[in-house]
Amino acid sequence: QVQLRESGGGVVQAGGSLRLSCAASGGTFSNYAMAWIRQAPGKEREVVAAITWKTFYHESVKGRFTISKDDAETMVYLQMNSLSPEDTARYYCAAGPQYSSTHSVYSVELYDYWGQGTQVTVSS
Repeated sequence: QVQLRESGGGVVQAGGSLRLSCAASGGTFSNYAMAWIRQAPGKEREVVAAITWKTFYHESVKGRFTISKDDAETMVYLQMNSLSPEDTARYYCAAGPQYSSTHSVYSVELYDYWGQGTQVTVSS
């Protein structure tokens, strides 16, 4: 069973950048769809980016965020540029099946394994 641990969150000014990292233990990401999912206070969780053999992005982060993974498939990253206060949230790394007949990669219900999350706060 894969375990996930996020790092890299913090406080940044609007327009700044952060890079989140997600480390796997107990396995690799090779058989999983991986995603970064965020939840802001009072809001629903949303998938901001996902990666299988291709990448997927929420409309609100396209052109600003980039998801990637290393060749060993034990690390997943989220490079976040041009951050705005609306990006303030707790960001979770999550893993789920690459193939599902019921959920797309944009659905939080797809993901079975979650990290503890890392807080990102963007000040105006």
